Amino acid sequence: MRVAFHAPLKPPDSDRPSGDRTMARLLVRALRRAGHEVELASRLRSRDGAGDPDRQRRLAALGARLADRYVASVRAGRRPRPDLWFTYHLYYKAPDLVGPAVAASLGIPYAVAEASVAHKRAGGPWDGGHRAVLAALSGAALAVGLNSRDAALVRPALGPQGRYEQLRPFLEPPAPPAPGPARSELAAALDLPAGAPVLLTVGMMRPGAKLESYRLLATALAGLAGRPWTLVAVGDGPARPQVAEAFAAIAGRVRLTGTLPADRLARIYAAADLLVWPAIQEAYGMALLEAQAAGLPVLAGDAGGVPDIVRHGSTGVLVPEGDAAAFAAALSGLLDDPGRLPAMGEAARRTVLAEHGLDAAAAALDGWLRRAAAEVRR
Repeated sequence: MRVAFHAPLKPPDSDRPSGDRTMARLLVRALRRAGHEVELASRLRSRDGAGDPDRQRRLAALGARLADRYVASVRAGRRPRPDLWFTYHLYYKAPDLVGPAVAASLGIPYAVAEASVAHKRAGGPWDGGHRAVLAALSGAALAVGLNSRDAALVRPALGPQGRYEQLRPFLEPPAPPAPGPARSELAAALDLPAGAPVLLTVGMMRPGAKLESYRLLATALAGLAGRPWTLVAVGDGPARPQVAEAFAAIAGRVRLTGTLPADRLARIYAAADLLVWPAIQEAYGMALLEAQAAGLPVLAGDAGGVPDIVRHGSTGVLVPEGDAAAFAAALSGLLDDPGRLPAMGEAARRTVLAEHGLDAAAAALDGWLRRAAAEVRR
């Protein structure tokens, strides 16, 4: 099938790295792996982070014009007619303002992946975005969940023709580098103390939940300053000064690397002993999945869909979201039992390979989309 793909938060060809961009690219790759022809149908970024109703109205009007233009170009034969519209990441701050109108006009199925519903936004600053999400879901033939905790509110928002399917977050894990040489390389590059466990955190440095996660991590680590460890923090963004300020009391134990290319990050995953991330308001966290694919166990907050990818007690440890004391206590316990980490890392890689691979995701998506297309043709 020809699939029109849209990611209203961030298009897959964006030059700004993030977990959201990674998953958009993986979805495109999975659809192509299943034999579908994927077209990036729109690059409209509909995000309104400030809750500005006027901006939401302007974006909605722009989306309507772009939808009309797309439909007109199809009907005039200037672009091929898609068999299905597929939108990734639909929520009140970044609704799909193009896809639903195109799908309705062309009579093709509308599908979404990773949609969420926030009824508390009704009547507030993001009311326009919230209503747009509900309208899109009411006409969707298929909603694919990547965060199982979204299902309770997304299912009721679907129309009578809509189906909900759960898909585990996935990736295409490369063969991990050898841990020994990777550790030696990292120690030399960052002047790491010999023998101290290497903790790794990976996350964009931006205001909001990401910054709060960094601050909680800094609080937890400050309470363990008497223990041997070094933190390597990979990421960058507008909140980097605030992140550095949060770690000021333990700055000598922290290495801020900035954003790194995927091949370099893969070597750091292989070199570290434990990934640590409080995961405040995290949807699921691609870095958590990437780390486990490399054989690195995870300590994270029990937020959103994180339990969908981190098996507590097996591939990592989960603690209550936002609880710095619990995070510190869990980290202390893991540092006291270093022999546990390699076993958890091995279990993590086995689990990711068995349950979170690209081929399995491609097969599942293919079946769901073909069924949605067949039902619309009836």
